[in-house]
Amino acid sequence: MAQLETIDIPHLPLSLPVHVALYRNVENAELLKQELLAGNSEFEYALIDASMVLSRAHAITAIFRAVNDYMNDRLKSRNVHSEIVFSFSSTNNIADSFRKFGIADSTKDLLVVKVSVTPEITHDSVAAHLEASIKGTPVPFDDETLSQISDVAKIKKFYKLGALPDPKATGQANGTHADDAKRRLELSLLGAIALRGS
Repeated sequence: MAQLETIDIPHLPLSLPVHVALYRNVENAELLKQELLAGNSEFEYALIDASMVLSRAHAITAIFRAVNDYMNDRLKSRNVHSEIVFSFSSTNNIADSFRKFGIADSTKDLLVVKVSVTPEITHDSVAAHLEASIKGTPVPFDDETLSQISDVAKIKKFYKLGALPDPKATGQANGTHADDAKRRLELSLLGAIALRGS
């Protein structure tokens, strides 16, 4: 069964709950991507390569930005779900953001996000559809799980944050403990998302 979590994000209306699920060892990423690209409305989700997600705060910041842009008619992509993938990017290049953060045929760890933009989209309806559609192992959407999945080197490269210490390094790195390094990297990612296009 999907470990689907429904999140009420602060400063967003309760009428727009966000449903989030995290999967490992996904076997049908190619099919999911094909359905998404074909415009199949049943597969209208934000499908994010979870190796590009550092933390829960990183994901929620991108989701907040996209839903806020949706509410204020500022979408730069075709819908709120594609906007979530775009919102992970620190640049205004939509195609590049989909290549870097969106699902690929080779994706094994997948973050799935669905916003209840209509009353028919409920926790139960999303959970049932994901259960039937995704061949993978559902895991908790938390920092501990994401720390096992995230590719810090790739994240730092795409956000151009190579000078920051690697939080996955053990002990001390450049005089900074791993937790401090992760927090610095996380704050830099959140800032890059918030400031995109400014």
